[in-house]
Amino acid sequence: MDAALLSLEVTAVLLGLLGLVVLLFLVRRRGLTRRLGAFDCSARREGRRWVLGVAGFRGDHMVWHRVFGVDVGAGRTWDRHAVEVLRRRRPQGSEAFAVLPDAVVVECHHDGERLDLAMSEEAYTAFASWLESAPPGFRVDVA
Repeated sequence: MDAALLSLEVTAVLLGLLGLVVLLFLVRRRGLTRRLGAFDCSARREGRRWVLGVAGFRGDHMVWHRVFGVDVGAGRTWDRHAVEVLRRRRPQGSEAFAVLPDAVVVECHHDGERLDLAMSEEAYTAFASWLESAPPGFRVDVA
């Protein structure tokens, strides 16, 4: 009887910890998406896999956070003046399963590194507007 009670207690503790982790994840996700201008955005650096995230604009920077992460600060930050959009396209092949439904893939260069972003059409419109709204004198390339 004691062994059964002990296994029940261990199970209850494990379920409680799992519930706490899920709750913390949901609170973090809500905090990220409540920020002004936040939108779902998957990212992939050259030679890597797609990572689901949430992005937002902060002045001349686009700040991106992993959805499944514990970082409090920005996971990545991209400078508006260093982003060059090469083209936009629909997901191809297995990409369609790695990004959100109805996403558009935006192929970019940032500081000489290849960067792909996958976002909704509405988010792409905001992204393109953010790039185009750079102060006079800055080069802006939008596909």
